[in-house]
Amino acid sequence: MADYHLEASWSPIEGSFGRLTFTLFNLSAEPLSTFSLAYTSETRVADKHVCDGGSLNRQVAHFHEFLPPEDLSVPPGGRWRFTVEGLTREPKHRTAGVKSAYLTLGDGRHVPVGFGDLLLEGRDGGVALPLLPPGRAEEPYSLLPWPLALGLKAGELPVVLYPAERTRPDAVKALSLVLALYQRLYPADNVPFSLSAVEGGRAIRFVTESSIAAFAYELRFTAHEIVLSSADAAGRHYGLISLAQLLHGARADRERFKFPSFGTIADQPRYDWRGCHLDVSRQFYPVADVVRLIDILAWNKLNIFHWHLTDDEAWRLEIKAYPALTEIGARRGPDEVLVPQLGDGAQTRSGHYTQEDARRIVAHAASLHIEVVPEIDIPGHSMATLFSLPELVDGQEAPDSYRSVQGYPNNALNPAVEFTYEFLGKVFDEMVALFPGEYLHIGGDEVAHGSWLSSPLCKALMEREKLAGTAQLQSYFLKRIKAMLSERGRKLAGWNEVSHGGGVDRDGTLLMAWEKPAVGIELAQEGYDVVMTPGQAYYLDMAQAEAWAEPGAAWAGYAPPEHTYAYEAEGELPEALQEKMRGIQACIWTENFISRAYFNRLVFPRLPAVAEAAWTPSVRKDWDRFAAIARMWPVL
Repeated sequence: MADYHLEASWSPIEGSFGRLTFTLFNLSAEPLSTFSLAYTSETRVADKHVCDGGSLNRQVAHFHEFLPPEDLSVPPGGRWRFTVEGLTREPKHRTAGVKSAYLTLGDGRHVPVGFGDLLLEGRDGGVALPLLPPGRAEEPYSLLPWPLALGLKAGELPVVLYPAERTRPDAVKALSLVLALYQRLYPADNVPFSLSAVEGGRAIRFVTESSIAAFAYELRFTAHEIVLSSADAAGRHYGLISLAQLLHGARADRERFKFPSFGTIADQPRYDWRGCHLDVSRQFYPVADVVRLIDILAWNKLNIFHWHLTDDEAWRLEIKAYPALTEIGARRGPDEVLVPQLGDGAQTRSGHYTQEDARRIVAHAASLHIEVVPEIDIPGHSMATLFSLPELVDGQEAPDSYRSVQGYPNNALNPAVEFTYEFLGKVFDEMVALFPGEYLHIGGDEVAHGSWLSSPLCKALMEREKLAGTAQLQSYFLKRIKAMLSERGRKLAGWNEVSHGGGVDRDGTLLMAWEKPAVGIELAQEGYDVVMTPGQAYYLDMAQAEAWAEPGAAWAGYAPPEHTYAYEAEGELPEALQEKMRGIQACIWTENFISRAYFNRLVFPRLPAVAEAAWTPSVRKDWDRFAAIARMWPVL
């Protein structure tokens, strides 16, 4: 147990974002004096604020360091209390408080501080209602996403399924891969498949049928066998997952779910981009966790893993040409170049993926018909990069000349520093060798208005190229980046702000509409291919209910699982523009995800809800059926 404990509460004040009250308890046997208190919290203190009982010494994004009054000594069993008015945003949920805390003592030691949830004072926090109803399945089959067409009759539950005699080796291998996937997801369950015939089981006969659409499959159940037809390996893979799901549900809930004895399933995906994004910059996830998440994506028939590898908080991918990116940029701590952020306490936290790690993850995903789309976030969200490689900064630029983004000032690569392009060229060279997919995601989001305008190098560039303002400078930068990617055989993916200032060539560019659904319409009208990922429905870090007790972020409101499930991104687009919509994607931003329990609480069942929206036509969706099935699905 920590010798010190910090409690925080918030109370509303009319005309402002309210007041925070902090109380530090000295639980040790010694008096506490000559110290500073550091904590991290998504509720940030504004530049203009009033602190009573202490003073803000330093702030970087979510990191805050406060000093007590001079000569304060907190006796054993005593406490120090201070209040702060002047916040950048009103907290909406209990998780908007302290995420980590530590003291720095007079001798330089850093000691951990315990903490609790943000308490609410002076307001009713509401009631957190159940997020998932019991559910009801009128057709007793556990399939998620639900198929395009289904006509089945329930029958006896087979012991296991196995390949028919003379099955081709490639089909047997495909079955063994789905068997291994099932064993990883449900290690305590009986297996759905055997590679050899078993008495009481049913045979699967594999048929290649060229008339079936790409990625589609058909299942035909008869008294003696199951016929799985497909035109390609991906369709066969999805058909095998459906068979494993049918067996799993029939075994796990025999009262509600059955296995078919007769009938057919005809199925194919609604969209070709069915994605899930994971931010590993704010919180690092070891390889085993990334592999398990990819397994979960495969079980839900998602086919894109968008891997957000860099941001202000850290650079997570080994780049051999620039080892400082991970030696400096993947470490946060009280005595590191990058200060602690959400969840970081008295000890340094670090983590990055070696190139061998990346190869392993890409190969694992490919075996499950999932493409890894890596992202390095440029030109903004580059604080870790700039701290790791200071030569990327225009040395003549005033250090306080930018507006900050999420509390980070001067966090954008400078488009007029020629080393920027040399650096990125070498990074891209190493990335294209690791990631064979079609797209490389370059971010392109949240560059502060006014960035670069006091840089002497940028002023000269703007005059030479006849550019006006930050947005046109970014467009200039991204056009060069797109050309660099094209030279390396890759297409550019980015967030919706890539379109600002004139954007880039629409051909071979894919943009993700995240700020609000209307942005997707605007991008499609401008000629871009679009993936819809609005924060109001598909950002899985958003709270799932309005109640104070519900965990999660709040900038995009709240999104209960039923809303995420029912939301129809395609419905926002006029019919003439729907051909520009490539698909949809869930996003897992991890600022607040400091525990496995928190991750699972927010990501599930909303991730399977997005998966069904990506695969199943809207007329085939059924919330009650989904609720009955999703509770049986795996979590991280």
